[in-house]
Amino acid sequence: MSLNLGLIDYGMGNLHSVEKCLKRLGQGCSLIQHVDDLEGIDALILPGVGAFDPAMTNLRATGLVPHLLRWGQEDRPLLGICLGLQLLFEQSDEGNDPGLGLLAGRVERLPSKSGERIPHMGWAQLKHHGNCPLLSSKAPSEWVYFVHSYAAVPTDPNDLKASAPFGDQKVTAVVWRGRVGACQFHPEKSSDAGEQMLKRWLIWLRNGADPFP
Repeated sequence: MSLNLGLIDYGMGNLHSVEKCLKRLGQGCSLIQHVDDLEGIDALILPGVGAFDPAMTNLRATGLVPHLLRWGQEDRPLLGICLGLQLLFEQSDEGNDPGLGLLAGRVERLPSKSGERIPHMGWAQLKHHGNCPLLSSKAPSEWVYFVHSYAAVPTDPNDLKASAPFGDQKVTAVVWRGRVGACQFHPEKSSDAGEQMLKRWLIWLRNGADPFP
């Protein structure tokens, strides 16, 4: 099936890298800046780079927030990337604004007692905890690229689909519920492993996007 993919542009996303990666996979996308841009869109990507409160301020300024809430409540396909993952949750230690709340839980600062440098910047190896469209049991320990100082803590542990080590602790790397999910790392900057994840997501969408628990 043909797929109309929307990339949400609210002034804080790494749009160019995402667009280039999708193009390599043979998938075009439309920039979503206003409510009218959602017409005819089958699935959305919510990217993000920066801080939580400014991101929510910018997102509200587009007028898209009520429609994104409805999109999530209707369990339509949505993929968050990096800060886009954090915005899906209810609250963040980084600011005072509420998030979208499409996933239950909050975003917490990375543990300073881990002995690791914050922000966490660089490659880390995933550990799978469940199934979702991004992951494959044939590649259970991919190396992916992170840049972040905060990580989500889902209320429901079943929403955690992959983690990554941070010192002697683990941090959330992939979350998923139904057709809504996200990755804390940048798949578009994670070489072949990240590209394959986005390819799996696109195949899942074209095959009907059956929801994951």
